[in-house]
Amino acid sequence: MKFIIVGMGNFGAYLAARLTDKGHEVIGVDSDMAKIEAVKEKVTHSINLDATDRQAVKNLPIKDTDIVLIAIGEDMGASIMSTAVFKELGAKRIISRAITHTHETVIKAIGVDEIIHPEEETAERLSKKLEMKGVIDSFDISDGYNIVEVNTPKEFEGKSIRETDIRNKYQVNILTIIKVRNRPNLFGNMQERQKVLGVVNGDTMIEPGDILVLFGDIKDIQKILDLNEDA
Repeated sequence: MKFIIVGMGNFGAYLAARLTDKGHEVIGVDSDMAKIEAVKEKVTHSINLDATDRQAVKNLPIKDTDIVLIAIGEDMGASIMSTAVFKELGAKRIISRAITHTHETVIKAIGVDEIIHPEEETAERLSKKLEMKGVIDSFDISDGYNIVEVNTPKEFEGKSIRETDIRNKYQVNILTIIKVRNRPNLFGNMQERQKVLGVVNGDTMIEPGDILVLFGDIKDIQKILDLNEDA
């Protein structure tokens, strides 16, 4: 896919580098030359350009780009203006970072396809990890439903998914299992490696040290976490 990411601050630069590493074509844009210099070896293309300037933005390959992401952090005015410029120039899909409620209201009115709150989303995931013992990572879906990675309770070890009866007992589904194993690296030192099993079924066995990827209401998932407390 082809991306234009506007704003090479910490969030935008990291995202641009990650997408480039995954084989996508990424154009990183910023009006600060120092930020462009910092990312030029990490992204496909880096351009020093004022994204609020319609004439300058017209020179970008907007029609050939799948997603434009406005990742500007602190300058709400620049974010709004950039979003409006790309919308006017016919970007296929625009994702914009919102800083405040007012900012979100304005860019919604412009007509962006998706609004993100990276700081809030990271804080929410971290809060669950800190608050709920046994949670490794979590992703909010909606209305209290989450996808959560948890350490396997002792009660489930050595059983198949069917034998745990997790769906009937807890109204929670196991989406997949992450196998964690220690393997020697190139230097002979033991290093933790993870392998995702993919689609699991009722006969899939759960082993000590596994990480379960669960889907369900957070209140029901908490009951499974409590099993380790009771052990």
